[in-house]
Amino acid sequence: MRVIATKETCAVSSLCVYQAPEVFDQDEEGQVEVLDPEPPAELHEDVRIAARGCPTRSIRVE
Repeated sequence: MRVIATKETCAVSSLCVYQAPEVFDQDEEGQVEVLDPEPPAELHEDVRIAARGCPTRSIRVE
């Protein structure tokens, strides 16, 4: 799994951080940051849920 996030479209909802705090964080302006672009298998489901829950679809999973 590879996780990609687009800061420019981030709505600063923080849902991704709550769902997968090991993978996502926010910068000083609240924009999404990917802490672990290749998370371990045990986090894949949380990452998928975070991506589906992103209101602006700023998180992409490959």
